[in-house]
Amino acid sequence: MTPPTIGVLGAGVIGSSVAHAAAVAGYTVTLVDSDPAALDTARRTVRRHQRLATLLGGTSAPALDIRPATDLAALADVGFVVENTTESERAKRALYPELEKVLAPGTTIAANTSAVPIGRLAEGLTDPGRVVGVHFMNPVDRIDMVEVVRGEDTSDAALRDVDLMLRRLGKKAVVVRDAPGFVINRVLMPVVNLAAAVVADGVATPSQVDDLFKGCLGHTSGPLRTADLIGIDTVVRTLEVLHEHYGTDEFVTHPALRRMVDQGRLGAKSGRGFYSYDGN
Repeated sequence: MTPPTIGVLGAGVIGSSVAHAAAVAGYTVTLVDSDPAALDTARRTVRRHQRLATLLGGTSAPALDIRPATDLAALADVGFVVENTTESERAKRALYPELEKVLAPGTTIAANTSAVPIGRLAEGLTDPGRVVGVHFMNPVDRIDMVEVVRGEDTSDAALRDVDLMLRRLGKKAVVVRDAPGFVINRVLMPVVNLAAAVVADGVATPSQVDDLFKGCLGHTSGPLRTADLIGIDTVVRTLEVLHEHYGTDEFVTHPALRRMVDQGRLGAKSGRGFYSYDGN
């Protein structure tokens, strides 16, 4: 039996993690990024995931079929696409018509976006029903729930495709309606923003903030450790998208977060954010 195929567009932290999870689930993965350096980094990330899986599982991890490419045309024959490009509405809206040109008719496009409304991404497509939001959380291999977003035009067929894909990955879905930031980030981003303000004001350290959220509210990790996993640059871009759509004060990015981005303190992926990470 021929393995199912999936395309993953964008080889950043989340894209490479989605590619790894899909390959482990038995998909033949085409991983596309216009930047060859990003693909090289993704290869190293996948190898690191595999080494960790071997250590935790006690046995050799299975061989994975991940095929890197720099051209959208490589996605022509895949059965499903997960789009993970930069969190910029303008960039994504420019990309989607080009992506639709190379895909087979009816191929579902899963937008792994932090905040951009799914309806906005589907605008102008010949088949807007093929676009559905699939908001994976980082780390993909350890978080079993996925926020699925149904746009106004999202078809039942696209939702079925997503359900099948997520089940194959061993994940559960909660389907919500379309709105900027959906549920998770519309709530989480103001919390991260305020937590950054608390630290900047000297009220508490990052670890104290996170310990209170874990110990008092039962969170697995606090908002600032979560922000480091997301990427501080992604947090800032997400706040910008949310402020553009809602225009309210809770989405105005705190200067401390912008300073962190300017200093290259992007979180776990850069080795330093609110915390320091050995080995990065």
